[in-house]
Amino acid sequence: MTEYDKLEYKNWIKSLKTRFKQSQIKAAVKVNSEILEFYWNLGADIVAKQKNTDWGSGFIKQISADLIKEFPDVTGFSFRNIKFIRQWYLFYYQYYIKSRQAVDQLENQQNVKGKQAVSLLESSIGKQVVSQLQEPITKQAVSQITQIPWGHNILIVQKSADVKEALFYVSKTIEYGWSRAVLAHQIESQLYKRECKAITNFKTTLPKLHSDLANELIKDPYHFDFFSLKKKYSERQLEDALLDHITKFLLELGAGFAFISRQKIITVGKRDFKMDLLFYHTIMHCYVVVELKVVDFEPEFAGKLNFYITAVDKQIKTEKDEPTIGILICKDKDKTVVEYALNDIYKPMAVSEYHLTNILPDNLKDNLPNVEELKSEINKGTT
Repeated sequence: MTEYDKLEYKNWIKSLKTRFKQSQIKAAVKVNSEILEFYWNLGADIVAKQKNTDWGSGFIKQISADLIKEFPDVTGFSFRNIKFIRQWYLFYYQYYIKSRQAVDQLENQQNVKGKQAVSLLESSIGKQVVSQLQEPITKQAVSQITQIPWGHNILIVQKSADVKEALFYVSKTIEYGWSRAVLAHQIESQLYKRECKAITNFKTTLPKLHSDLANELIKDPYHFDFFSLKKKYSERQLEDALLDHITKFLLELGAGFAFISRQKIITVGKRDFKMDLLFYHTIMHCYVVVELKVVDFEPEFAGKLNFYITAVDKQIKTEKDEPTIGILICKDKDKTVVEYALNDIYKPMAVSEYHLTNILPDNLKDNLPNVEELKSEINKGTT
């Protein structure tokens, strides 16, 4: 076998390995989907049987015992898990039932009040309720929830207030491939309530599709609960703490953010200016300038950020990149003041707050040992 043949064989084997791994992943996804569809139908059967038969309160325990006896190697038939299956099914199905009841109520009003009820049924609210009623909404939900692991489903149902919130986390898990730990973090940090809540000027400064994507990537507020600071801290100390925990900071920013630089120097005229943080967003294909302020929002902050965005567009951005976006993260903000400040700015930017939960008293922080001091003390005790 020649060197060329050896190389070709090696590449072919490498290709086979890749294809086999991909087939394994697809098979695992398909198996997961099939099992969850079985769970869904089992949940439907349990609810129907409990409604239409007199099999007693021990019905679910009996199901569990009989299925475990028949399939002793299967872990999904425990009493606890079958209760989860029923809970999971009811969570989504009861939403469908409520939608049906809402439409029935509108239709009854139509019969009683004539034209007034017809206009209500044909209103935007009425149409929304009617669309929620349709059977495909249930099928659509099932097709989504069966794409993610069972443990993710249990977590989402237990932590979500309603189906809309649950499907938000389901779709994000599918889109970004969240592990259960990441999903738990996003739920605990209330991502659903924070996404698309920042004040922005994206609608007037970006094309619609790009504007929608940009709005989705901004949160308000940002939760910086993964480090501790003294009660009085500077912007540099906040920046240092964020970059000391860069992995968690990127997780809080969201999918697609790639860190480029801190205190990025950019020269305009004869002067040098320093931007706090510069990122590149791999999904939107644009640079993102992040400015941190440890005080409440002031209108002049928007002007400075606008200046930085312009500088990046002129000096760093290429023809392949989309317009640069700016994010100003401050301690607090007055909504009206922010809206006024962004009104005549033609560069895309957003203003969000940040929350710190781990604040130490000023006199305590300096007295705490650092990691190296703790290691030294531990080593002394083991020698």
